[in-house]
Amino acid sequence: MKKRLLALALASLCALSFAQGKDLKVAIDPTYEPFTFKTPDGKPTGFDVDIARALCEQIKRKCVFVEQVWDSMIPGLQAKKYDVIISSLSITADRLKAIDFTDKYYNTPSRIVLKKEVSYSGPASIKGKKIGVLKGSTQEKYAMGELKPAGVTVIPYEAQDQVYLDIKAGRLDGTVADFVEVTGGFLSKPEGRDYVLAGPELFMEKYFGTGVGIGLRKGDAALKGELNAAIKTLRDNGTYKKINDKYFKFDVYGK
Repeated sequence: MKKRLLALALASLCALSFAQGKDLKVAIDPTYEPFTFKTPDGKPTGFDVDIARALCEQIKRKCVFVEQVWDSMIPGLQAKKYDVIISSLSITADRLKAIDFTDKYYNTPSRIVLKKEVSYSGPASIKGKKIGVLKGSTQEKYAMGELKPAGVTVIPYEAQDQVYLDIKAGRLDGTVADFVEVTGGFLSKPEGRDYVLAGPELFMEKYFGTGVGIGLRKGDAALKGELNAAIKTLRDNGTYKKINDKYFKFDVYGK
């Protein structure tokens, strides 16, 4: 009996050591500055990427980043192409039907962006305008639920940077995007100088959920527990603040 218990204990220890040492495949969409984007030499960087690396360090795993088109993020996770999604994925009721999430690791509002001369007083005030959104995003869900019924033309794109290219080319009148992303990825750049944030901050839970978490497959309870503990550790030991302050002048953890 003692030998059997010893064998089981050794097997459990070996399994834990293997889990800690193996790669953690992390899905990212590197078109979402400043959260996830590429350096000039093609390396992934950004707030999400730095958070992912810090979490991997905490759970003693090696992060391996897997680039994925946004609309295929969840199907790819379900197909086991990677272990987790750490790429600004909002925790929503619809997504929770398909996958699981950790606790949130940040929460920022979305905003509508339009040309400066456009007077915005609600969805009906931009009837006939063309708005680009990221396909499969919470912003697309909002635009389809609130703007399209008011007569706005909503056009989904495979990547947010494609939206900005078409705004610059005059094919779109604006976008709905995360406030931080659209500020850093568009409004603060020369091509965004004629555009502004319009209307209130958008926090509507039925569209935008309860914050951004790490997406996992259903049943990955052990990994979820490890990552939740690691998120708390990063918040408590100052690592989160250090990463936060590298990209933002406020606490992106939010409400």
